[in-house]
Amino acid sequence: MSTAAKEEASPGAAAAGGAPMGGEEAAARAAQKRYEGLLTVRAKAVKGKGAWYWAHLEPVLIPAADTGMPPKAVKLRCGLCSAVFSASNPSRTASEHLKRGTCPNFSAPPPGAASASGASGLPHQQQALPPPNSTASSPIPISSIPPSSPRHPHHHHSQSQQQQQAHHHHHHSSSRKRHSMPPAYTAAEPVSHHQLVVVDPSSVYSPPLALPPPPAIQSSLVLSGGKEDFGALAMLEDSVKRLKSPKASPGTMLPKPQADAALGLLADWFLESSGGVSLSVVAHPKLRAFLRHVGLPGLQRNELVGPRLDTRFAEARADATARVRDALFFQLAADGWREQVVTLCVNLPNGTSVFHRAVPIPAPAPSDYAEELLLDAVASVSASGSSNDLHHCAGVVADRFKSKALSDLESKHHWMVNLSCQIHGFTRLVRDFARELPLFRSAAAKSAKLAAYFNVKPTVRSLLHKHQIHELGHASLLRVAHVGDFRAAFEMLEDVLTSARPLQLAVLEEPYKLLCIDDSAAREMAEMVQNGAFWTEVEAVHLLVKLIMDMVKEMEGDRPLVGQCLPLWEDLRGKVRDWCDKFNIDESAALNVVEKRFRKNYHPAWSAAFILDPLYLIKDASGRYLPPFKFLTPDQEKDVDRLITRMVSREEAHLVLMELMKWRTEGLDPLYAQAVQVRQPDPATGKMKVANKQSSRLVWETCLSELKSLGKVAVRLIFLHATARGFRCTPSMVRWLSAPGSLAGGIDRAHRLVFVAANSKLERRDFSSDQDKDAEFLTEGEDDVLNEPGNAEPSSV
Repeated sequence: MSTAAKEEASPGAAAAGGAPMGGEEAAARAAQKRYEGLLTVRAKAVKGKGAWYWAHLEPVLIPAADTGMPPKAVKLRCGLCSAVFSASNPSRTASEHLKRGTCPNFSAPPPGAASASGASGLPHQQQALPPPNSTASSPIPISSIPPSSPRHPHHHHSQSQQQQQAHHHHHHSSSRKRHSMPPAYTAAEPVSHHQLVVVDPSSVYSPPLALPPPPAIQSSLVLSGGKEDFGALAMLEDSVKRLKSPKASPGTMLPKPQADAALGLLADWFLESSGGVSLSVVAHPKLRAFLRHVGLPGLQRNELVGPRLDTRFAEARADATARVRDALFFQLAADGWREQVVTLCVNLPNGTSVFHRAVPIPAPAPSDYAEELLLDAVASVSASGSSNDLHHCAGVVADRFKSKALSDLESKHHWMVNLSCQIHGFTRLVRDFARELPLFRSAAAKSAKLAAYFNVKPTVRSLLHKHQIHELGHASLLRVAHVGDFRAAFEMLEDVLTSARPLQLAVLEEPYKLLCIDDSAAREMAEMVQNGAFWTEVEAVHLLVKLIMDMVKEMEGDRPLVGQCLPLWEDLRGKVRDWCDKFNIDESAALNVVEKRFRKNYHPAWSAAFILDPLYLIKDASGRYLPPFKFLTPDQEKDVDRLITRMVSREEAHLVLMELMKWRTEGLDPLYAQAVQVRQPDPATGKMKVANKQSSRLVWETCLSELKSLGKVAVRLIFLHATARGFRCTPSMVRWLSAPGSLAGGIDRAHRLVFVAANSKLERRDFSSDQDKDAEFLTEGEDDVLNEPGNAEPSSV
């Protein structure tokens, strides 16, 4: 038996030698082993260590039809015409399909190919005599070139003839014996190894496209790399075939139902991550290679933004409409008025939010335009609800236009409560401090001067970088910012504080001291760096900005409700007082800045929601849980009365005040009050948070139903969000929506992509930025401190 024949027989022997198993499992394992064995034989042949015909024949696994079971059959597919045959005898298949002219795209192999392959099953006449269209006078495909070219062809040819004459009698006897046996076509019978079984190509999953004949070359071709080049040349042709037909290896493909489901999930991920993940990534070679490796067909960008996007958008829009229809009222949130795109979201009483639409704002919007846009959005959302009634809108929260557009809408629609975003208020407070606090201006100006000097002067810059590398592990320039830009100024202060030690060491270097002899600026910088008061100023300003921005970051994640506004501002006042005590700063000046911003942001709904939300009830000496009226100023108490009476009809005004008095004196049943105030640790941060935010509203709709008029006001009021921040468009989305001269179809696709991505993110209640999370992860790494879960316990107000 020849080497190729032994290699071909070994997979079958390995499969037959296994331990007996269950019928289907044994058949599947045997098929898999046979398939892997044939792949090994073919790989060796392509590299020049096997039969020539493996360049044209490829093993494939045949899945069970519509059963989802593992493949139990192995076939050979012709790479030239896509015909599929039994894999029981590859040499026989090559002889009858390729050499006898059955394949329309095959030219005869070169002389000596049969002897090199060890295919001794051909009749003697066909081995000794070449066909009329000999390769000496006709072109042949690349893959039919023998994998190795002997150095002495004449000697090899005579040796081949001697081997043929020695085995002539054996060949004829084998041929007579084979033809005397009855034909068999099932793989289970041994005689099937002697028959050519043709299988319908449509039965193979994902059949490849028929390829034209490969480029022809002369058999006398001499390659510069010698005989080793023939194997590489065969691999080159194989790569060309695979590039022309990506489905050239159907044996590795998943069954179609599994492939469709997997591609559907991948497409959903692309659409829901659009803006963060480029759609062009689908054409990345590594992704395509990965899909082929796991048995999936390729995913096209046109398909993503075409039928799949349309289907996913229809599903997301239907889901959003159903959510709005189920709710009795809603709040409209408008965020991004100072940016290029305003996002409009709908907050529902059950704590969920749905995306409405994104509106490009290429220029600063005037107040009347904002009012028109908000009212149009309210009408659109109301029309998609249970009825086309503007009364379903409980209010609007926006990051701009509090004094004009929001106030005008509220005065025209008395049932609305329109709020200014708390995130916007706190960030503006930092700007107020930068403008009104002398300490802030002094620290920022000195830091800017210091950073600019060390960046510009080569000598001192090299000294700083040397100590930065030693102390911090890296060297960099210091950021320089204007005092008016508080965000940039905060980053500059961070740089100066981070490089405090390198700066102090740099001015002690001998080259720096020599520079100070003639450079007054160098002496000034040295005095500043060595002055402890300067570092106290920088640290104080940095800490003030940080404590405010930390509260902003927490609000972005927690999305506080309107009842939490008063406690938030009181918490801020306490932190500012502690800051003043720590750095010996005038408390009245700092608190005066806070009070100015508080008055600009304040809305009577803050006080009313604080009183009506059971979350803030206080236990008195008698054990009753009563509203916290004692924490309100007299003016804020009047605000509660005025707001509640405004939100009801004139006929109910007197009744709602009576119910308010009853609520003030009787409060809520202690058991229900404690249930509302149950807190539990947040899995992400470990901080204690309210276990069920919806319980405050549900209490009013159930056990406080006797306070009917006040309850109608309470349920519409306490669910309102105090921040407008929900989904924020990524820079990519802003470019899609704001690109000048874009076609209507492209803009429509962009809006659909944003709608799908936004609603997916809101459904997951993920209100953070992926870019911010990545930056935080890369700069801080993983947290080694694990938060131990604690038991839920009532809160103490």
